Amino acid sequence: MTATQVDRKLVAELTEKEEKRLEDSTPKSFELYQRAIKHMPMGVASTYHARDPYPVYFTHGKGPHIWTVDGQEIIDFHNGYGCMVQGHAHPVIVEAIQKRAPLGTQFGLPTEDAIIMAEHLSGAFKLPQWRFVNSGSEATMDAIRVARGFTGREPIVKMFGSYHGHHDYVMVSIGVKDFGAIGPRDDYKQFSYGAGIPQSSIDLTVPVPFNDLENTTKRIERMVAEGTTPAALIMEPAMMNLGVVLPEPGFLEGIRELTRKHGIVLIFDEVKTGICTARGGSVERWGVVPDMVTLGKAVAGGTPCGAIGGTEEIMETVNDGTVFQVGTYSGNPLSMAAARASWEHVMTDDAYKHLNHLNDRLIAGCDAVCEKYDFPGYTVGISSKGCVNFASGRITDYESFIKYQDHELVALAWLYNFNRGIVIAPGREEEWTLSITHTDDDIDAYIAAFEDLVRDVSA
Repeated sequence: MTATQVDRKLVAELTEKEEKRLEDSTPKSFELYQRAIKHMPMGVASTYHARDPYPVYFTHGKGPHIWTVDGQEIIDFHNGYGCMVQGHAHPVIVEAIQKRAPLGTQFGLPTEDAIIMAEHLSGAFKLPQWRFVNSGSEATMDAIRVARGFTGREPIVKMFGSYHGHHDYVMVSIGVKDFGAIGPRDDYKQFSYGAGIPQSSIDLTVPVPFNDLENTTKRIERMVAEGTTPAALIMEPAMMNLGVVLPEPGFLEGIRELTRKHGIVLIFDEVKTGICTARGGSVERWGVVPDMVTLGKAVAGGTPCGAIGGTEEIMETVNDGTVFQVGTYSGNPLSMAAARASWEHVMTDDAYKHLNHLNDRLIAGCDAVCEKYDFPGYTVGISSKGCVNFASGRITDYESFIKYQDHELVALAWLYNFNRGIVIAPGREEEWTLSITHTDDDIDAYIAAFEDLVRDVSA
């Protein structure tokens, strides 16, 4: 059985059936949507929260569970796109915020916890200098600015299909409908991710294929020859918005050598891998040290936080005032208290062992289901993150993702999970993102829901 042999009529029928089941169980969400749409586009605070025909609204969370406005208790494998690796309302983090809040919630002035966190991060990521911001988007935005200030150059390179936040310079070549129009692999075209992105920003952002050192090298060396050497190459060490795409052996090492050769600042966007997959993220996991690292809200238990790490030489441009890296809310005392509590007391060695145990069980269980039904899927995962690719071929980059991933099954999988008490990220972001509060029972529930899906579409 291959992905092209899946009965499309059956998939459509199951999708209609599961959608009706969801709508029947969420009348209060529909009522809230009708109210919200009057004052909020799509009825939500972010387009990433939207869902057709309406979103499901939630009230609260505890540990690995969240509750809908209709009172449904849901096992959360979404976890805020992975930033809630500590679980919801972790008592240690809650206590740290409660102790800090009466002392003042915002100063726009420095506190000691930021210093302590910078010390922790410098050891884990092998980069000595750190600044704090409020999100992963801010971290990548400021890291690119620092790289430009350091090199005196403007162009940047990114991996086609990677998401690095919502500022203009990285809202380029994230996704396209007609992949045949993007050009050859050593000369991908630049595409705006929606309207409102200046053409000048698009022109300065050059996409290359992930896991393809040969064509990435060709593109960058052509830029060098043309006198448009990039200021930076920003990349996720493991792509995390196509499911999970791991780096091929030698790819990160090759990128490190290539960027060092041409004096290009290598930025690892570890918003989704840092903290979540190892204390030192991909730097710890694969041993390749970039020039800069960016982190997101996972560092502080989902509170507004991000971080930028860099070498002494690069961050000297901030130290001497050449580059202004600023933010009124940066290093907020509540976020720093949460970050310190998480680092020192929550994300322990035992916590990572637990995540690895759960992820191994998920991978083995889903693989066994695929084998049982001769289903066209395979798993990929590291620590707290993973997915089942509904794919007729191996996915190594965005091009193969478009070619092989069965997107109708991806959408159906979300419905199947929700109707069986599980929420995952929509589309093919990370399919599952674990927290340290998940249990073996939660894993069993996930595998059971997955088997329901596979059994029904294999009928």
